[in-house]
Amino acid sequence: MFPLLGVVAGVLAGLLGIGGGLVLVAALAWLLPLQGVPADLAMHAALATSMASIVFTALSSAWSHHRRGSVLWPTVRWMLPGLLAGGWLGSQVAVGLEGMVLRWIVAGYCLLAGAQMAFGGARTDSGRDVVPTGLPMTTAGTGIGALSAVVGIGGGSMTVPLLVWRGVRPVRAVGTSSACGVAIAIGSALGYALNAPPGGLPGGAIGYVYLPAAIGVAVTSVLAAPWGTRLAHAISGPALRRVFALFLVGVGLSLVLQG
Repeated sequence: MFPLLGVVAGVLAGLLGIGGGLVLVAALAWLLPLQGVPADLAMHAALATSMASIVFTALSSAWSHHRRGSVLWPTVRWMLPGLLAGGWLGSQVAVGLEGMVLRWIVAGYCLLAGAQMAFGGARTDSGRDVVPTGLPMTTAGTGIGALSAVVGIGGGSMTVPLLVWRGVRPVRAVGTSSACGVAIAIGSALGYALNAPPGGLPGGAIGYVYLPAAIGVAVTSVLAAPWGTRLAHAISGPALRRVFALFLVGVGLSLVLQG
């Protein structure tokens, strides 16, 4: 089941660059209690496991973008400290929240992301090669990392709009965001793994990270992401955004109904 979930998440991540983490969190929140994870810890484990798997998916995506010259490494270097610190801090906040509160936060983010995809304007290409740097990017990275850790995503839905707003060409914004997602996932996964109360999850877990799920999802999501990339080039962009917006709304509603 977990490898199949990885295929779905990988295709969705390759298709639009965002969404894989949100799908993972919703599915894992339902699947993990079937593996012996206590229901009141299922959301914590789902978030932690999603972030652990995103480390590998984001690495694969970042390497692919790097080979095409679309990662702005100076921008990544400035954002890196904030992304790592924000991921760690966000995981600390999530560890201290009740599972039901986390469920509502993630559901709300799904609904907002779906609305943005449905009604937000398409990215425009400035034709310039802007490379944002400086302390404001480090500060922004902290906020992006913290919120990403709480909702279990790689941060693309926040990093890409920020970079485009700063004047980065969309293709490079996506590539740079993929590299930033590695840092967010590492900081978050470590926080969830090292700061969970002992004995909460069944065997095979490190803190809140349920390893059988994280490994099963990571292996297939890395392999499936290129399929989504190819599919994205074959489907109308506006139609794809609207379909996925409805899908995100469905994910958010499913989390509410699960509660």
